[in-house]
Amino acid sequence: MAGSDSLKSADGLFVGEFKLKDDTDAAYDYILVGTGINSLVCGAVLSRSGARVLLLERSDQPGGCIRTEELTLPGFKHDVLSGWHPLFVLSPAYEELAEELHARGLSYCNTDKPTGVVTPTGDSLILSTDRELNLQTFNALGASNGDGYLNAVKSIEESADLTFGLLNSELRKFSTAMFLLNQVRKRGIANTVKFFGQALGTCADWLESSFASPLARSLYAPWILHTGLSPKDALSGHMGKLIAFSLETAGMPVVKGGSANLVRAFSSLIEDNGGAIRCGTDVDEIVVSEKKAKGVILTSGQELRASKAVIANVTPTQLYQRLLRNTPIPEQVSKAASQFRYGRSNMQIHLALDSKPEWVDRQLDDVPMIHVTEGVNSICESINSADAGYLPRRPTIVVGQPAALDISRVPEGKWILWLQLQELPRQVLGDEANIISVPESGEWTEALREAYADRIMERLSQVLPGLSERTLKRVVLSPADLEKLNMNLVGGDPYSGDCKLDQNLLWRPLRATRNHETPIKNLHHIGASTHPGPGLGGGSGYQVGKALN
Repeated sequence: MAGSDSLKSADGLFVGEFKLKDDTDAAYDYILVGTGINSLVCGAVLSRSGARVLLLERSDQPGGCIRTEELTLPGFKHDVLSGWHPLFVLSPAYEELAEELHARGLSYCNTDKPTGVVTPTGDSLILSTDRELNLQTFNALGASNGDGYLNAVKSIEESADLTFGLLNSELRKFSTAMFLLNQVRKRGIANTVKFFGQALGTCADWLESSFASPLARSLYAPWILHTGLSPKDALSGHMGKLIAFSLETAGMPVVKGGSANLVRAFSSLIEDNGGAIRCGTDVDEIVVSEKKAKGVILTSGQELRASKAVIANVTPTQLYQRLLRNTPIPEQVSKAASQFRYGRSNMQIHLALDSKPEWVDRQLDDVPMIHVTEGVNSICESINSADAGYLPRRPTIVVGQPAALDISRVPEGKWILWLQLQELPRQVLGDEANIISVPESGEWTEALREAYADRIMERLSQVLPGLSERTLKRVVLSPADLEKLNMNLVGGDPYSGDCKLDQNLLWRPLRATRNHETPIKNLHHIGASTHPGPGLGGGSGYQVGKALN
């Protein structure tokens, strides 16, 4: 392929322009499989150092889970999957690349009221980026709640070097061991042990012990779902405090004009440094010779060579069972890959509205992300139902209002809602409420998808009166639809793998591998399935990019 190709989504929305070089006989330094946030970060870091990189994407547009499309009606720009960037703006990747990305058109819109919660009965609470205001808000619910809030954010501040040092490092390295040794010297053995002991606690226990107000607990509890954990999982307590700190620090930034503009900025940065991106290009196999990765073979039969390394942004299942299917792999690695667990499923609902909706608490009208929930018990109930194969009767609803920050995403006077449901089974055995008919196959059919979306609309209408009358068009993406859209979302799991402790940190992606290495020399593994896990931080791509520099 040669020349300059304009890339558009199926509905014609402009995403970016990618200059594709003739690479039939050329050898790249690095070939990256996939173009999600970790690939974009890794490709940018490597290309800035002078390396020639090629990113390959099987979809018709780059970005992985970062997609902006006029999904419902013309003029309504929806972030189809991911769309909220507090993790990215706090990441070392953004710190290093921000100036160059913004020079290429990236612009963020933000708020001082990042999130809130509302119960179906209409009780609500809003979190600010102003610590003093938050303290007043929590104290109004009882002085102990203010203490609980302040202790949480201060605990993260005091341990920020340790927490972020581990999240931003490959854990099984001598340098990380030395980092931990220095932390022990700085803190003392007792305080270091205390830190890790508390970090392993659950979110439910943290909330119960810190907040007397059920509403205060309800503000933070749903955020644990965004980590792939439940409120009763080990490590969820520390993650909850980290989220509290991050929201206060970073707000809830969204990309002006849609998240695809972040992809466009990254693409321009990579291309300006001599790299290339090819879409509609499916990698069929990684070429291995003498136990070294040499390149890839496309489904078209074309072979592309990499002189230094191949970097795969895929799940362990894809890597070891598909891309390396003809390569001998150590039995312990192969077995571990076959046992890799995927988590609960996800559903996305996108609404185009005729006008801006009015919440039961009008102060929520301009809050960009709101959770609708009864609190910790209902979240745990819904998770238990999903894990057992049943549709929750009172699910947690994540309500995103991107137009509250970026009005350019909608026609004048209109509105969009971004809804996410994170407590769903991959295979459906029944309905907890015993109302929705479930197919015998347990598959997510169109009828099942729309019936469950009806439940969500009815539940949401309790706190958004007149929602149905305002809705111009609804588009629902079931777990099955999500996997078709991005094969890394196995069974609709948005986090590319269960995030419980035994499949996290030192043991992510596999206990049988180390960091982002594989048994094949010059083959590296990045993405949400690897440390530091899912989210739009670009952590694994940054770690590998810096290590290879």
